[in-house]
Amino acid sequence: MNEAAFGEVGGWLGDAALVETIRRRVEAAGTSFYWAMRLLPHHRRNGMYALYAFCRDVDDIADGERSVEHKLSALGAWRDEIDALYAGYPRQLITAALSEPVQRYRLRRSDFLAVIDGVEMDAREEICAPDLAVLDLYCARVASAVGHLSVHIFGDESENAHAVADSLGRALQLTNILRDLDEDARRGRLYLPREILDRHGIRPTEPITALRHPALPAVCRDVAAIAEDYFKESARVMARCSRRAMRPAAVMAANYHAMLVALLRSGWRDPAERVSLTTPLKLWLVLRHGLI
Repeated sequence: MNEAAFGEVGGWLGDAALVETIRRRVEAAGTSFYWAMRLLPHHRRNGMYALYAFCRDVDDIADGERSVEHKLSALGAWRDEIDALYAGYPRQLITAALSEPVQRYRLRRSDFLAVIDGVEMDAREEICAPDLAVLDLYCARVASAVGHLSVHIFGDESENAHAVADSLGRALQLTNILRDLDEDARRGRLYLPREILDRHGIRPTEPITALRHPALPAVCRDVAAIAEDYFKESARVMARCSRRAMRPAAVMAANYHAMLVALLRSGWRDPAERVSLTTPLKLWLVLRHGLI
């Protein structure tokens, strides 16, 4: 596990102290996720904070500088910790914080394990121009699986809510990929699908080289079109869900879609024109909900 991110519970914090410790970690991360989750009632919000802390920790393992062997060992320890959580004996701070949400909202063990499986795809090797099937599997694991956990915490466990998790998770992850091209390339990663790169004549799949190719904007527009289809599908199915429960999902969908539109306008010509979600989301929440 990521030892820098959290330690053993050691003497067990009281419930209030445990929740506050996790909340502070999420707030310190500077994520737009923190502000969106403030839309939720207290207990659901705390459940989402604990879920975010889990996702952040496993993601940090894959993004760290340690060896592949160390990363795989750390992710294996996380699988063991999820087993301990579902056996009723969480041993770490994050799983202790997850214990109540797992029981209260009937969170599925398989979804936590899917997230770990997705992160392991990054940890085993630097993903570079995966085919569409592999990219879809990656998105399903690192994004849609989080969505499946989230809709339970939001308060809608229906089949439609899980369909939203499937489509919206993919839409959000593809948007992240289009936003983070330069950052990922510096890590040796390129998530743009091989078939679309080939379609536009980008044969070199070394990330930095691919991003300098004049056909890159056309590739990104094609990927954005896939994301747009997922946004539309999620909106169609979300209309059948509890509007109140799915409000955080609707907020994230609206803001990520706005980011996708901004990226399309920038044309992926200048890395300096890439947009940040955090500031627009904070501003939207101030104007719409007065949360900040």
